[in-house]
Amino acid sequence: MTGSSLSYIFNHMVEYNDMELDCTLAALADPTRRAIVARLTAGDARVGEVAEPFEMSLNAVSKHLKVLEGAGLVRREVRGREHWLSFDGAPLTAASDWIDYYRGFWEGRLDALAQFLRDNKAKKQERSEDK
Repeated sequence: MTGSSLSYIFNHMVEYNDMELDCTLAALADPTRRAIVARLTAGDARVGEVAEPFEMSLNAVSKHLKVLEGAGLVRREVRGREHWLSFDGAPLTAASDWIDYYRGFWEGRLDALAQFLRDNKAKKQERSEDK
C-alpha cells in the first residue's frame, strides 16, 4: 500500500465522528442489546414489555437501555407513569457507511487476488501445454 493510499484511508476515517461510531458499535456488540433493538424495530414498547423475554432483572435491562439511549439508538418518552421506548436508526447510517467503505476496499483487494490467481493458473497451463 502506498503512502498516498494510506493517507486517503486515514483522511476518509477522520470524516466520521469517532465517538458516535464507537458508541453505536459498542452498543450493538452485546446480544441482549441487539435483541432489544430488534424488538423495537417492530414498534414502540413499554420498558416492561421490552424486558419481559429476558431472564434478568429489570434493573439489568435498564442498564442495557441506557447504553442504547446513550448511542442514540433508542429514545424514551415518559407518558404518565409509563416509559415508552422507540428505535432510532439514524446512528446506524454512519456505521453502515463506515462498513460499506471497507467492504468496497476489501472486495477490490479480493477481486485483484482472484484475477491474479486466474492469471497464474492460465500461465501454468500454458507452460504445461508447451512441454
